[in-house]
Amino acid sequence: MKQFNKISMESLNNYRNSYENNKMSKIATKALSKTSIEDVCYDTISAAKMNHKFSIEIPTMKVCNQKSSGRCWLFAALNTLREEIGKKTNVENIEISQNHISFFDKLEKANYFLETIIETADRPVNDRLVNWMLASPVSDGGQWDMFVALVKKYWLVPKEAMPETYQSNHTGSMNRILNTKLREYAAELRKMIADGKNINDVEARKDEMLGEIYNILSVCLGNPPKSFDFEYVDKDNVYHVEKDLTPETFYKKYIDVNLDEYVSIINAPTATKPFNKAYTVDHLGNVAEGNPICYLNLEISEFKKVVVEQLKNNQVVWFGSDVGKFGSGKEGIWATELYDYETPFGIAMNMNKGDMLDYAQSSMNHAMVITGVNLIDGKTPDKWKIENSWGDENGNKGYYIMSDDWFDKYVYQACVNKKYLSKEQLDILNEDKIVLEPWDPMGTLA
Repeated sequence: MKQFNKISMESLNNYRNSYENNKMSKIATKALSKTSIEDVCYDTISAAKMNHKFSIEIPTMKVCNQKSSGRCWLFAALNTLREEIGKKTNVENIEISQNHISFFDKLEKANYFLETIIETADRPVNDRLVNWMLASPVSDGGQWDMFVALVKKYWLVPKEAMPETYQSNHTGSMNRILNTKLREYAAELRKMIADGKNINDVEARKDEMLGEIYNILSVCLGNPPKSFDFEYVDKDNVYHVEKDLTPETFYKKYIDVNLDEYVSIINAPTATKPFNKAYTVDHLGNVAEGNPICYLNLEISEFKKVVVEQLKNNQVVWFGSDVGKFGSGKEGIWATELYDYETPFGIAMNMNKGDMLDYAQSSMNHAMVITGVNLIDGKTPDKWKIENSWGDENGNKGYYIMSDDWFDKYVYQACVNKKYLSKEQLDILNEDKIVLEPWDPMGTLA
C-alpha cells in the first residue's frame, strides 16, 4: 500500500500565516460566526434581475405539492398532461392522480429488481451490478421513458379517483419496508438458484413475492380503481359527470397524447459521450416490457433551440436539472451569480459541466416543467419560467425562475416532441444506441 505524504508542521504554519494575514478572511470569519454561508454570500443585485417577466409565457394551472416524496418526475410529467385535460374540459384547475401512477411504478420496479437478481444469480454478491441494485431496490425517482412505459400499460386517472395518502406524501418509511423485503427476497432467490431449483419454481416464488409487495402498496397507497366516475365543474360553473370510466377510456378521451412522439434530449459534455449520438442506460427501467431509456445528446445551443421552439408553439417542457446548486428555495431563483462564494473564501470555482458530471459534483436530481422564457431581441434567452412541485408558499406562488447561464450549467435533460428535431437528429435516433453503465451520471433518477 502506498505511503501517503503527511502534512508537515512547516506547511501548517504557512497555512496559518496566510489566513492571519488575509483581511477578507478575518471579516468573513466574523460574518459567518453568526450567519449562514448562503445569507452572507447572497447577491441581491443578481436576485433583482430575476423578475417574472417573459416574452413567451404559457398560462398553466396552480402548482402541485409532492411533499415529502421524491416523485418530482411523475408530478412534472403529469403537469404537462393535465393541461390537455384543461383544454378539453375548460376547468380552471385539475390534477391527475400521482398516487395511482406511483403505485404501479413501485410494483414494476420491484419486478424489475427481482428479475435482475435472477439474471445475475451466477455473479458474486459483491459484483458491481448486483451491489448497485441492492443499494436501492426501489426508490421514488425515475426517468421520462419510465413514465411513458407506465402510462402505456396502466393509463391515468384523475386525482379524485385515487387521492394522496399520508404514505404517498411521506414515502420514507414505506420505501424502507419495501427495500427491506426486496433484499430479503433477493437473498432467497439467489439461494434457490444456487441450490439448483427449477427456474419455474423460482419464477413462481417471485410471483408470490410480488403479491406481498402489491399488498404492502395497497395498505400504504390504496388499491388502484378499475373504474370511476369523473366529475368536474368548468369555468362557466357548469357541473359535468361521466360514469364508469376506466383509466384507459379516461386517458383516450381527456388527454389523448401520443407519448411515442416525444424523446429525451440531454446535454452531457463529457469525453465519453460525443454529441449527436443516441444513448441508453443498462439495467435502468421499471416496466419490463417498456421501451429502453433513450437519450439524444446535443450541444447546449441546439438543446435550447429545440426547447424554445416547443415553447413558441404553446407547449410546456418537462426537464431535469441539479437544483442543489446556486438556488434559493424561498425566493424561487436559480442563478449562477446568486451566491458569491469566491469573495469571502478567497477561492475560484471554475469546474466545467463535463468535469462536474465525471467527478460526481453534479447530476440530475429534480424534474420540473418549463412554462416560459424571455428572449432578448426575440432570439437569445436570458431567463426561464419554471413550474415546480413544492407547493405555492415559495417563489411566485410556487413558480420559479432560472437564469440562462444556470440553464447552461445545471440543466441536463428535457423531453421534446420529435417534430422539433432536424432530420439529421431524427436519423440519429434510428442508429444503434451507445450503452452507458447503470452508475453513469446520466443514469441518475430525478
